[in-house]
Order: sequence, then structure tokens, then C-alpha cells
Amino acid sequence: MNSINKDKINEETANKSGILGSRIVLPDNYTPKEIEEYMNEAQLEFFRQKLLIWKKELLNEALDTKDNLSEDGLQRPDIADRAQVESNAAIQLRTRDRERKLISKIDSALRRIDLGTYGYCEETDEPIGIKRLIARPIASLCLDAQERHEKMERIHKDD
Repeated sequence: MNSINKDKINEETANKSGILGSRIVLPDNYTPKEIEEYMNEAQLEFFRQKLLIWKKELLNEALDTKDNLSEDGLQRPDIADRAQVESNAAIQLRTRDRERKLISKIDSALRRIDLGTYGYCEETDEPIGIKRLIARPIASLCLDAQERHEKMERIHKDD
């Protein structure tokens, strides 16, 4: 992978995030607790950093995939080898597409942090909960709303 591209991603992510000039410095090994004030500055910074690190990893993987696809090429004389390369490329591209959608959700979560709405359900305005956000930092719905949403999807899927 081209280290210049990775460095560029690291720098852009850091500059957009405020990691270089974070609003607050988190203690080592800080983890949000249920007993703290909900979505205080430390919790918001914890989730901001978690999301940015996740996004950086996904972007670096995308660059690696691009480099791998360029290197592999389809210049294989053997038809079986060429078919295997094409199959592997298709799998990598599907994975990157899922990750592209995930990056969009990460960006949405980062916007919610900036707007001060992160951690609250988009449907009910109720707290999503620290445990749920630690498990799924891109969550935008509380558990009850998510379950209703999934139930409606199943009902409409059967139509």
C-alpha cells in the first residue's frame, strides 16, 4: 500500500476530528460509565475517537484493496487462475461496498456528536444507553425503536 495515501488519511482524519487539538484529554483506559452524566464531554470525546479510529481503519483497508486489485490484474493465462482472481475481486468489492456504507454511518454519528444529538434515539429522543453505544457506536435508535424498526422490515419484506 502506498504509505503516502495512508499518511494522508491519517492526517485528514486527525484534522477533521480534533484529535490533534481535542476538546478534552481522556484519561488512559477511559471507558464511559452508566453512573456518569449521560453524554458528558468525556463520553462524547470517547465515542468521537472510537468512531474516527474505526473510520481510519476502514479507509486504510479500502486503499489496500485498491492496491491489491491493481496488482492482481486479470493477466492470468490460465482460465482457472483468472476465474479465481475475478471471484476474489468480487468478494473484496462487496466487502468494500459494505464498508463504504458503514463509513457513511460513522460520518452520520460524528455529525450527531457535533450537533449534540449523539446518544439519543432519532425517533424517541430517549437515551440510547452507554452499553449499546459501546457495542455499536453508530447506533441511532434506542433498543425499543430498533426492535420496532426491524419488526416493520420483516412485515414489509414478506409482502
